[in-house]
Amino acid sequence: MTDEMNTNPPVEAGLEMYQNTIEEFLAAADVRVVYGEPIVHDDTMIIPTAEVLCGLGFGVGSGSGTSSDEKPDKPSQGSGSGGGGGGRILSRPVAVIVASPEGVRVEPVVDITKIGLAALTALGFMVGMMFRMSSRRHALPSSEE
Repeated sequence: MTDEMNTNPPVEAGLEMYQNTIEEFLAAADVRVVYGEPIVHDDTMIIPTAEVLCGLGFGVGSGSGTSSDEKPDKPSQGSGSGGGGGGRILSRPVAVIVASPEGVRVEPVVDITKIGLAALTALGFMVGMMFRMSSRRHALPSSEE
């Protein structure tokens, strides 16, 4: 293949894209993202807080070609390249810091949906284990035979 047919981007462009992506992910973990802007009402200050989770993955590939021994008049063909990546940033509120003349306290943010899902998951595991234990008891041979 000739150089004109090579469509692979330069390595520098890939490294720059990787560096920009990493910088964006690191910016998501900044303390200003975790702690919101303070809200002042009379003599009370409220500061929202959040949990930030980041996940990131990259992959690259390459290829090659071989000549065909069956058709010696046909030139070698083959090429390949590839790369990709992805990531996700999740954030959720976890608490509110309340500073007042009475003192400072942390009020947790309760997520009823997560509590419900955890309860349903636990219930599912318990029912599954009870069914499994019950089926084992019936499958064991009795000692009277």
